[in-house]
Amino acid sequence: MAIAVAGVCYSSWVLEFVLPLRLNPVRSFLSELDARGRADAWVFTAGDTITGTLTLVAGVAGLAAFARRRLSTVGWVALACFGASTIADAQWPLRTCTPDPCPPSHDGLFPQLHQIHALTSTLAVTSIFVAMIAFSAAAFRYRRWPMLRHSGLWILLLGSGVTLWMLIADNLPGNYALGIAQRIQVGSMSLWLIALAVQIWVAERTVSAAAPAPPPASGEPRRPGTRTRPS
Repeated sequence: MAIAVAGVCYSSWVLEFVLPLRLNPVRSFLSELDARGRADAWVFTAGDTITGTLTLVAGVAGLAAFARRRLSTVGWVALACFGASTIADAQWPLRTCTPDPCPPSHDGLFPQLHQIHALTSTLAVTSIFVAMIAFSAAAFRYRRWPMLRHSGLWILLLGSGVTLWMLIADNLPGNYALGIAQRIQVGSMSLWLIALAVQIWVAERTVSAAAPAPPPASGEPRRPGTRTRPS
């Protein structure tokens, strides 16, 4: 449940379409939504903080509750790292430029994010992709969690595709809708977190249903060979 709530809260950026933020989603990055001095920035800061806290707790709890297998252990550790990085990402927001928007720059990859926020964002994205890859590989390797072998895999491919789009397009002249690409990327992360939560819930229900029923608290044991009459 915590992971599902984290996935929903990580989609708080969709509120940009109902709040008067006056940002162009084609050109703007999501980090600009909760930048210092932005109106309603607290909404997106709260969403990321809740996401980070829940995934950090879920990652630690997953290490304690599930069997220690190499790939799944990597997944839980990466999920916890994603949570910690997302909390830091929310607490060290992007600094706004004066004048706004930021003037163009040519100092490398995503120059408008070259602040402490750049490091936390990079760590968060890297961690969640490591978790997605590790859990997907574990689902195939250990023949479990079929939802991650199907829906989860397609979500991973979608997120990887738009990430490649961002990395290539940022180094080309012209506008390649990097804002849209990032929104698809983060949306795929949210969907994957929800898929992971649903898969864990389904797996736990299956295990509970397959568990043998406990013996009766009282009553005489049935003798071998005797049959009970239907009522």
